[in-house]
Amino acid sequence: MISLFTAEGLAGLVFLFIVAVTVGGALIAVGSPRLPRAVAGLAICFIGVAGLYYFLHSPFVAVMEMLIYVGAVCVTIVFAIMLADPGDEQKVGRRSAVAAPVGFGVGALLFWGMAMLGIKTMWPAAAAKVNTGSVTDIGHALITNYGMVFELISLVLLLAIIGSLVLARAGRGKS
Repeated sequence: MISLFTAEGLAGLVFLFIVAVTVGGALIAVGSPRLPRAVAGLAICFIGVAGLYYFLHSPFVAVMEMLIYVGAVCVTIVFAIMLADPGDEQKVGRRSAVAAPVGFGVGALLFWGMAMLGIKTMWPAAAAKVNTGSVTDIGHALITNYGMVFELISLVLLLAIIGSLVLARAGRGKS
């Protein structure tokens, strides 16, 4: 048994705290009826994900998570909220009584499947060369192994920019 007063015990506590921050932010993001609070929950969730990246010894990816998602995406959503017409609130219709249990069931089934996959998979040993998470290693991996993924991410960001411009063009002054 690992004691809490050892390095492994403290690392476990830090990991559980980071996971709790991530899950708590996600629950705030999906459960809040007010949009600004949901964005704040999303930012907290992204901060938790950045903490997970840092915990996995990848500080560059953690900093990029903070800059791009917390600093850019959440701020873009806040600007979209500020530019939206406050009179265009749409009332959400009554939900079916079956929707929440079915959603919970699907989520539990996905969680169970992923947990079983993680437990029953034979994970290979790490390669001899360990990625240190340096900017040089990440740049080399982006150009060689992950070039297409890098281009797809740039297309997603381009679509996000176009979407925010469309929202901003409509503005508050529509009559």
